[in-house]
This record gives sequence, structure tokens and C-alpha cells, in this order.
Amino acid sequence: MLAGFFVCHYNARVKQFIAILLLVSNLSAAEPLPPERVNTLIEALGRLEPALVNSNAALKERLNQVLDAVRGEARSVALIKKFQVKGREADLLAVAVKHPNDPAGVEALGMVLAGDGKKAVAALLTGKDAKQAAAIAKALGNSNNQKVIPLLAPLVIDAKLHVNVRKEAVKGLANFEAGAKQLLALAKAGKLPPNAKFTASLALSTARWPAIKAEAAKVLPPLLGANAKPLPPVAVLAKRKGDIANGAKIFLREAVQCARCHKVGDAGIEVGPALTEIGDKLPKTELYASILDPSAGIAFGYEAWLVLMNDGNAAFGIIESETDDEISVKGPTGAVTKHAKPNIKSRAQQPISLMPPGLHLTLKEAELVDLIEYLASLRKR
Repeated sequence: MLAGFFVCHYNARVKQFIAILLLVSNLSAAEPLPPERVNTLIEALGRLEPALVNSNAALKERLNQVLDAVRGEARSVALIKKFQVKGREADLLAVAVKHPNDPAGVEALGMVLAGDGKKAVAALLTGKDAKQAAAIAKALGNSNNQKVIPLLAPLVIDAKLHVNVRKEAVKGLANFEAGAKQLLALAKAGKLPPNAKFTASLALSTARWPAIKAEAAKVLPPLLGANAKPLPPVAVLAKRKGDIANGAKIFLREAVQCARCHKVGDAGIEVGPALTEIGDKLPKTELYASILDPSAGIAFGYEAWLVLMNDGNAAFGIIESETDDEISVKGPTGAVTKHAKPNIKSRAQQPISLMPPGLHLTLKEAELVDLIEYLASLRKR
């Protein structure tokens, strides 16, 4: 047994020596690492103790080269954590933005918050990049750390933020008992923004705290469907199996108006996002939410704008393109109008979706289920 111990110890030392050779050979800080070498070097680093790497300038330099090569990738988090690398908060935030649902993204954000990065996170949440802010809010909500509540709570009532940032903040708060109670308090006080009520209702309807769930049903009652009949909770509707073929017919029905704004393959008009592969992108609960309350979440790049002209005319729609001289606005019918910038008095992003509310009122409950079943079936072939 003693001989076996020495053999194992000897083999470990040999592996460690080989790892060091792999890391320091042909070291050049001036050149980026070839992609084919990155995996090998990450494996070599995995064999070494942090104390050894951090005490050796050559090994530490190679570690930083590897981190530069995998910046923003989920695998960078384990390296930063293992070797306690300082000054990589921006890299960790990049991982959180790209992978808000991934354990690596959540861990990356946790590492930033545990250090000196709280101010940086708060700045991103209210910054100009709404897509980035929404991803950060989602990663915060996915964490199991109640310290994120003070970061998420102010976003819910901040009228200046993109609706998707508010949506992720609401969903994130609902993951914590204290956060869920804050949402209920806002709703009771009438301070919950209109385009956040449905998201809050949906999130709290599946809360794991019976008292909160019951109170939310009273404070945020379900939407009414056709004939003023209350719709079942979205969580219940999402479990129902619909008729795909009938849902396809409903999608093209003129009264429902889906095909007037969305394309599936070659069918329909492209005003809003194409839905050809929507089943791969959104679960049924989100598909229901997009129909029952379109303004609760608006796809980035499809925000509605109101453009006022100097002559009193106005254009309402999506800003399809913009140059130094003019902007092109795509209206609800799909028609595009061009407007010279000197003729524009003002333009403002609207808090409502271009998709009209109340489309579910044109459908029977079973038809709504069929339509969602059809949309959920639209996947990459």
C-alpha cells in the first residue's frame, strides 16, 4: 500500500510538471492564443494548485492569456474562481449577460456582487443597453441570494426603463418570499405599473407560498376571456393540449389578426417578429403572456415609437432604419414611411406594444389553447 501511495504521488508530480511545461512553452504575451491550444491549456491549469500559479509570473501570465481567449464564455468562471483572479468583473458580467439562465452566469454575477461590483451591476440595470439590463436582471432573479432584492425592487416602478427590464425584475422578485411580498404591497397600493400587473399575476400564481399565492389571486385577479368569463390561470392553460391544425387556421383568421403582423414561413406580414421558430424560443406560458398582455414584454427592436412632425402630422410604429438624414417607420399595417429629420419635431418610445390588446377576447377558450399549441409547434426543422 505504501508503494502504491508513492507511485500515485509520483504520477501526480509528473502530471503537474507536464502541465507546467505545456503552459510556459512558447509563451508570448503579445500574441493571442490559437483556439486549438486553449482547451489544452485550460486542462493543464486544472492540474495546478492556485498558490503555484499565482506565485509564478510566467504561469500567471499564461492564465491571463487563457482568460482573455475565453472572455465572456461560461468556462471562464471556473478559472476566475479557482485562481481568485482580480479585476475580471467585466468578464464575469459578460458571462452573466450571455448566460443568465446558466449556472455559470448566475455564479458569475454572484462573484461580482460578493466583491466590489455591486455599483457596476446597478449601473448596468439602469443603463442605456436595455437588452443587457434585462439579462442582468434575469440572472439576479435566478440566484438564490436575497441580497439581490434591493437591486431588483426599484426597477419595477422605474418608468424610464424598458418594459423587458421591468418584466425580468418582477419575475426575479417573485422567486423570493420577501420580494413577492413587495410585489403584493405595490399592487395593493396601486403603484404597480399597468404593464407589470400581468407579469406579476403570472409569476405570483405559481408562488410556492400558499398565503402569498392566495392573496395574489385576490389583488391581481385573472383576465376575463370571451363573454366576460374569467380565464383559468396561465399555468393551468399551459398544461392543456390543443389542436395544432385548428390553431393554424385560427392564426390566419382575419378577426384574430395574427397574420397581419407576424410571418410564419412565407405566410403573413412581417411587422412584428417572425414566428417561424417561436416554439424553440418561448415556453407556452410566455406565448400566452404575449397574447393576453402584449405590452408586458416587447421584443427588442420592435418597440413602438410616436414620431411627431413640425406640420402636425404623426407616424406611429417601429423605427425600421435610420440614417443621418431620415428615419423609416413601419406602421401597424406593414407600410413604411420615410421622414426627413429636419421635419421631425419629436419622437418618443411608447410603453405599449404595437400589437393590440384584447385579441384573446375574439377567441373561445378552446380556440386560444389551439392557437398556443400551434405556436408552440413552430420549431426548427
